[in-house]
Amino acid sequence: MSRYYTRACNFYYGVKSKLLVKKNKALPLHGNSEISFDKIEIITRKSKKLISFHDINKLSFGIKKKLKKDIILITKKKKNIKSLSFKTIPNIMGVLNITPDSFSDGGKYFKNVAAKKQLKLLFNSGANLVDIGGESTRPGSKAIKTKVEWNRIKNVLQSIDKKKFISLDTRKSDIMEKGIKLGVKLINDVSGLNFDKKSIQILKKYKTPFVLQHSLGNPDIMQKNPKYKNVLLDIYDFFEKKLNYLRQNGIYHNNIILDPGIGFGKNLKHNITILKNISIYHSLGFPILLGMSRKKFIKEISDINDSNSRIGGTISSSIFAVMNGVQILRVHDVNETKQSIKVFKELIK
Repeated sequence: MSRYYTRACNFYYGVKSKLLVKKNKALPLHGNSEISFDKIEIITRKSKKLISFHDINKLSFGIKKKLKKDIILITKKKKNIKSLSFKTIPNIMGVLNITPDSFSDGGKYFKNVAAKKQLKLLFNSGANLVDIGGESTRPGSKAIKTKVEWNRIKNVLQSIDKKKFISLDTRKSDIMEKGIKLGVKLINDVSGLNFDKKSIQILKKYKTPFVLQHSLGNPDIMQKNPKYKNVLLDIYDFFEKKLNYLRQNGIYHNNIILDPGIGFGKNLKHNITILKNISIYHSLGFPILLGMSRKKFIKEISDINDSNSRIGGTISSSIFAVMNGVQILRVHDVNETKQSIKVFKELIK
């Protein structure tokens, strides 16, 4: 029997969206009439079919039941994760790498004074939350010792304003626990909680919200000829399986954010396929985070027009993500991203 997946598509934004929702010609995404959709793509591993949401009742009983269940999850209003609200999207997650070797800004904020200054700047520029990390997970990087990672970030974490929403980018349970005790509100583990088996127990103990990211292997090998049967659906199945595993291990809360992991064990074709069809993950019922900022796929597309910062590619992909209802964008250039989205929203009114 075929497995069916549901992707919301054909989105509307702003005033037009509100009008269509009012007339029942479109469905609000996450209960927000500012962004809506009127088409559903029914996907299997062998086929795709695009229909209007009004035509769901014309389908066979089994498919109709599946689609209606998924639409409830797609249209259901998202609850806050601590102080992080989803009433308006997107939320901007600023990036603070306190490392000597991150792919884009390695060494730039390695000293405490520079890191603290950048943290303040990211929030002043409009970041809703900031993701602090002390270990580079760029392609080809190797894991560092827990002590080394903690020594890089501890001074900044010890000085954070408890009112600010701080995310901690780490794969190690010891660092997770220390960070949570210092006021970290979200754990962002790029390994999908696979690197350190104790991580789940720490998250369970403190009931801490976290990002569940997909990655094909560890950073040192993840870009060595990554392969999938179907990258879009394989990642969907990974999320579903992992969420069930977390429930079985005592994590019952819904303070979970999904990240398909752009560039983590994916080539250009994989990344583009995910981004073009990102709205499929709304049917899992959790907020979506995308980290596209300055990544290699931008260089691969833009070729000789690429710049070191890749701001243009970051902004264009960010606006595309907003149009597909992505709730959180992880970016280095907070001011430029916020500015572009404000202008976009004004023009789309």
